[in-house]
Amino acid sequence: MKQLSDSVLNHLRNKKATVLDSDTYTKFAIFVPLIELNHELHFIFQVRSRLVRQPGEVCFPGGKVDKTDPTVKYAAIRELSEELGIPPADVEILGELDYLVTPFKLMLFPFIGILPPDTGFNINKDEVEDIFYVPVSQLLNMEPKEHYIKLEAVPEDNFPYHLIPNGENYNWRTGVINEQFYEYKDYVIWGLTARILTHALKELHPTDKQTK
Repeated sequence: MKQLSDSVLNHLRNKKATVLDSDTYTKFAIFVPLIELNHELHFIFQVRSRLVRQPGEVCFPGGKVDKTDPTVKYAAIRELSEELGIPPADVEILGELDYLVTPFKLMLFPFIGILPPDTGFNINKDEVEDIFYVPVSQLLNMEPKEHYIKLEAVPEDNFPYHLIPNGENYNWRTGVINEQFYEYKDYVIWGLTARILTHALKELHPTDKQTK
């Protein structure tokens, strides 16, 4: 193939595909923690501190992947350790969950793991107001409420309509976000946390997922 140099050919043959423009996305690592309490497996959730973005919301431990993090798995454990004061040596990663790409240029990389039953928490109050536990069995029996958010394309004022077919009458694609809501006692689990939770529940019971 004379039109392409050997270096270009080698580059293409060794290239591993990723998400297009992923370098422009903000990447977050999420830890979905499990713990056994009273002989039953529980999810651990945290409530965001009033000092951070989206205060008072329920979430899993996690945060932005730093340039100094060697891997996203490392970042997930680091965030768990920083927010809940758990030594990394006490953390067991069970596996990685499907990553999530949002319309808002965010990429979330969740990992599911388990903590020892006698884990002691030293909560970072600057980031976390409180933690609570929910039995996995109870969440499996819940049917989350579903509501929808419509996404529409709104071009900027100086958009060059004259460069595209049909101009201002162009048939833009639209989208829908399916929002789920789990209600447990006085807590509401929704948004990206609910989407990751639903996915984690299916992965914990793959036979149930296959029969549905």
